[in-house]
Amino acid sequence: MNNTVKYLSLTITLLLGPLFGTQQAFAALAVNAGGTPIPAETKVTLHTNLGDIVIKLYSSRAPITVANFVGYVNSGHYEGTIFHRVIPGFMAQGGGYTSNLMKKPSLAPILNEADNGLQNKRGTVAMARTNDPHSASTQFFINLVNNGMLDHSGKNAQGWGYTVFGKVIKGMDVVDKMARIPTRGRGPFRSDVPTETIEITGAEAQ
Repeated sequence: MNNTVKYLSLTITLLLGPLFGTQQAFAALAVNAGGTPIPAETKVTLHTNLGDIVIKLYSSRAPITVANFVGYVNSGHYEGTIFHRVIPGFMAQGGGYTSNLMKKPSLAPILNEADNGLQNKRGTVAMARTNDPHSASTQFFINLVNNGMLDHSGKNAQGWGYTVFGKVIKGMDVVDKMARIPTRGRGPFRSDVPTETIEITGAEAQ
């Protein structure tokens, strides 16, 4: 997708969001460069400076989350973002900050779909969020191990969990490589920032 189409897509989303709701706007963006609907279980490739990561998406289990993620992919949002938080034995998180740790703008957050039955097992991809269960927007994380404590257990403040919406099917060795890079505090973060920049140089849906 060329830059003109990316910027036009993001502009359309910004305009449609207030009128029809963010989820509907992102669903409208969940198309490929040719304008045809993305298949029910599509894939996204994240190109990083450490190698490629291919993610299979579960749109039938997490439709709002997948439409949101693909919308950001199609808009070019993830290009130039980094994995800013990596914790060995836990997860690698990215998609929200540039290499100088400036937070990229995002649209309204989406509804939590963690009650979809998918579990935070090694290699799965889930949405990051704040303490508000319905606050996910652009940031996601890849589970380095099975993290059952992140799964949905009830529709309450402690039990909502983190929405799994995909799984790494190629490039988990790249994610493991991230976990071997030393970390430190930097910028607004007191810890867990890799000392070597791990940048997403491009992202595309297939």
